[in-house]
Amino acid sequence: MKQSGRQAGTNTFKKKKLKILAITMVFIGFIFAFSYVPLLGWIIAFLDYKPGLSIFSQKFVGLENFKLIFSSWRDFKTILLNTLALSGINLLAMPVPLIFAILLSQMRSKRLSKMVQIISSLPNYISYVLLYTVFFCLLAPSDGAVNVILRQFFGPDFTSNLLADKEIAWAMQLFIGLFKTMGYSAIMYIAAMSGIDPELYDAAEVDGAGRFAKVIHITLPCISATFFVLFLLAIANMLSGAGFEQYYVFQNPMVMSRIEVLDTYIYKIGLQQNNFGFATSTGMLKSLLSIGLLLGANKLSKIIRGESIF
Repeated sequence: MKQSGRQAGTNTFKKKKLKILAITMVFIGFIFAFSYVPLLGWIIAFLDYKPGLSIFSQKFVGLENFKLIFSSWRDFKTILLNTLALSGINLLAMPVPLIFAILLSQMRSKRLSKMVQIISSLPNYISYVLLYTVFFCLLAPSDGAVNVILRQFFGPDFTSNLLADKEIAWAMQLFIGLFKTMGYSAIMYIAAMSGIDPELYDAAEVDGAGRFAKVIHITLPCISATFFVLFLLAIANMLSGAGFEQYYVFQNPMVMSRIEVLDTYIYKIGLQQNNFGFATSTGMLKSLLSIGLLLGANKLSKIIRGESIF
């Protein structure tokens, strides 16, 4: 009886191991199929690719598509600078969700805090198309709600077109990005703060520390590692961090020169101008630069924190 019981237990254990192995293999296959197989498309960067023809029928052009990047360097440099500038502004704004999370944690009414957290997170789940509609209804120069209100103070001839003002285009995109993501980004810091030992706050209170002192000397040091890792990952993701969806939806001829980034540029030359080889080579260059930024961020983490990200 004991032997049969052990054998049954062994068979059950083997079945569980096979299930775990099967799930693992499916997961690995999924990652391989959707993350690595598409990299075979990089071969298009070395071809004069024409849609509809077999990949073996395409003309091989070597590095011509990469040379084209540098022959049009003036335009490419502007787009690269836009990408780095918009991503850099987002980096500088990273403390905003952190401050928002701290303010939420300091609210005396937990019910109100939860309500504000939920409401502020909702824009993250709204598509940029719908978000553009909201901002256009608010900021339209003719009958937008903001202009209608401002005309009551500055006269009937007053008109502002904030969505088409090139001078404030970067600031406007920063505001839109924060409006959409601030509440959701704050959740990560709130989760980090929930892991702080409450006894630290009790001990500080016994020593006479106020709420501000507890935030400065306990909360910030305890969540600094979370902020630093997110900051370094954002550095590594600078070329992709300036997202495609937001700038594609909010672009117009008036601000195109200020908010055209690498992703929208690749989309334009690839899918609108059908220059797939040039678009692929530009995407490859972007990927290589992103890998360099990731390695640089990892090195910076090792120097500052004494440990690397990976």
